[in-house]
Amino acid sequence: MESLNHPGLPQLIIIIIYLAILLILGLSSGRLFKGTKEDYQVASHSIGPFLLLMSIFGTTMTAFALVGSSGEAFKEGIGVYGMLASSSGIIHSLCFFLIGVKVWKFARRHKYTTQIEFFRDRLDSDFIGLLLFPILVGLVVPYLLIGVISAGSVVQSLTAGLAPDLFPALNPAGEPIMALHGGIPPWMGSLVICVVVLVYVFFGGMRGTTWANTLQTIVFMILGVVTFYVIANRLGGQDGLMANLQVLADSVPTEKLTRMEMSKTKFFTYLLIPLSVGMFPHLFQHWMTAKSANTFKVPVICHPLFIMIVWVPCVLVGVWATGDLIPPKPPLPNNPNTVLPFLVKTQTGKVLGGLLAAGILAAIMSSLDSQFLCLGTIFTNDILTHYKGKENVTDAQQVLYTRLFIIAIVAVTYGLGLLDPKSVFAMGVWCFSGFSALFPIVFAALYWRGLSAAGAIAGVLAAIASWGYMFYQALEQDALRTYVLKLPLGGEEYELMPVVAMLASSLITMVVVSLITPKPNEATLKKFFA
Repeated sequence: MESLNHPGLPQLIIIIIYLAILLILGLSSGRLFKGTKEDYQVASHSIGPFLLLMSIFGTTMTAFALVGSSGEAFKEGIGVYGMLASSSGIIHSLCFFLIGVKVWKFARRHKYTTQIEFFRDRLDSDFIGLLLFPILVGLVVPYLLIGVISAGSVVQSLTAGLAPDLFPALNPAGEPIMALHGGIPPWMGSLVICVVVLVYVFFGGMRGTTWANTLQTIVFMILGVVTFYVIANRLGGQDGLMANLQVLADSVPTEKLTRMEMSKTKFFTYLLIPLSVGMFPHLFQHWMTAKSANTFKVPVICHPLFIMIVWVPCVLVGVWATGDLIPPKPPLPNNPNTVLPFLVKTQTGKVLGGLLAAGILAAIMSSLDSQFLCLGTIFTNDILTHYKGKENVTDAQQVLYTRLFIIAIVAVTYGLGLLDPKSVFAMGVWCFSGFSALFPIVFAALYWRGLSAAGAIAGVLAAIASWGYMFYQALEQDALRTYVLKLPLGGEEYELMPVVAMLASSLITMVVVSLITPKPNEATLKKFFA
């Protein structure tokens, strides 16, 4: 029992037990595998309301929502919640209703399993598939990196003190960073998480992913609330929760309790970023798993409430970290990605800290699995099988190719994750902005008969060109996190998020080109606009 008092050891044991449970669950789901491509990729369209809610919510609540939001709230204050959480609750549900239900109907009617299959058929264009494949993969990989990097940071912070001689964490002056010193190094933690996710996705496919997502969503929602309550009580030191919240609010600098340092135009243009869910390829795939259109009712209604349950604790914990009630030792880490796990470790008991560590990892892994499976599905269906010919590829071969591509993308993502970008939130904003810029394409494809293949292609190219230009400018200015557009108007200068220019360029180009180019033939339009 003495050994269990060793710093970092209880947390490590609980993390290992949790990962083992996930592996067992994923491998058990593999026993129900029917051996078909459709079953592996979309669970034979058998997912009911509760599992759909949990899988959709789990895959949208990533390290960006937990680790990233806490770190950004630590830097920018309470306004982070209004920027993304409030708007996401409304916009995500609207996307599920306006896009998800229609996508499901077409998928069932025409046997789609990926969004590229839908676009290729809707626009009667092979080129749109070739164009979208590298773009979607290119935007999903940074999304994956958010999870991989955060997983490593979380494991290191929560196991700090485990083996100082074996895993030192030193600052440039050669002094130990006590919040990280002796913890499992990020490269090792990320590797273990990637391997665990790979195993249950490899064997369980979409059914294994959905089951794992459901468990993980339940875990991180419950433990997120517990984290909030325990940290509030520990830092506040009062008798009741409301008294603790009042004390903590009083301890935080005034500028962190408002959005006074953020312009109104920048704040409101953040509202366009949640449109990204309309083009997430992994979300498309989850929509296609639904048993019926009625299955969407529960996710549409409950998603905003679930977002509040997850984001409120994470943002407030990040804000509290800026107050004067934080103990002076050990000092807060400089890396904002480790603020949440640091407070979990220092302000909770060892066993509870280990459980909360599992909760944070659950949120991270609930997105990684869907994204890995999605990329494998896109490659197999939209590149290999499409051009080789469906009649030349058996279901068993398609499942095999999907699994092999998943292994490859996990390896590439892990390798890129070793580069260790400093801000999960900044990576997330740029990644989501790219998907938001593509939103007009999917909305027009579902609701506008006048959309032409040339218009869609031009819109996609405009979106990516504007994204690439602004991303390059941000890198040149070393302002990846703070880059904004300046709009001079009426003698004043207004700050806008880059997503405004991306979305506008995509929308305007798509509409103009569609108006002057031939539309898909009438037979194609009848398939989608009866």
